[in-house]
Amino acid sequence: MRKAILLLTLALFLASSGPALAGDVLKIATEGAYRPFNYVKPDGTLAGFDVDIAHALAKEMGLDKEGYEMVIQEWDGMIPGLLARKFDVIVASMSITDKRKEAVAFTEPYYYETGSFVAKEGADLEISKEGLKGKTVGVQTATTWARYLEGVYGDVVDIKFYDSVQNHNLDLKSGRLDAVLATSFYMSSWLESEEGQGCEIVGEPVSDPEYIGEGVAIALRKGEKELKKRLNKALDAIIADGTHKKLARKYFSVDIYPYGKK
Repeated sequence: MRKAILLLTLALFLASSGPALAGDVLKIATEGAYRPFNYVKPDGTLAGFDVDIAHALAKEMGLDKEGYEMVIQEWDGMIPGLLARKFDVIVASMSITDKRKEAVAFTEPYYYETGSFVAKEGADLEISKEGLKGKTVGVQTATTWARYLEGVYGDVVDIKFYDSVQNHNLDLKSGRLDAVLATSFYMSSWLESEEGQGCEIVGEPVSDPEYIGEGVAIALRKGEKELKKRLNKALDAIIADGTHKKLARKYFSVDIYPYGKK
């Protein structure tokens, strides 16, 4: 009887003290193909701003190295994988949009983004319906940038969809695209690298909230209120103690979060 009572008490404690996880540990998914936010280093380990944020949040939540696990998931399988319980949260630069909120829940944003059109230097490309008419523009599928491109320019441009930003950048460099559209932070970093030489940002930053959403946040399954509460509390803590800004400064020369302004 004592053993049964002990097991019941332990079960109740575990149920009340932590989220319903996909396994024995908190599984955190990221893409691993979106430098500098998330990417795979030559030694096979994950790195990038999203990854650093995930580690910082796990530490703040009191999870040791055995208490959580980073997993790689291709972008177009992110939400299906979450709903199938392959992992528990997504930390992969996912923007909050009304459509995504129909399927998943989000924490508070951990950064805000704009988009940039990039073309080859000297292309003299005007970012307008007239200027883009008949042009071929690359974009990563299932992203806010794809939604924006389809919604605003879909009737005048030939949109080519890619499974990763790297692949549409390769086609831009090879001349198979007139331009690409992706997040400004990513493209700015790429332009500063050897791979991005010979290309440039054209036009003004894209920031239309109808398509871009309400910021970038961590996605989790609906109904997991305790996990969401713990994540938001941890996020508030790493912003307040300067950890968030320190991590951001490793990758970006401008603020990607309105520190002290919210």
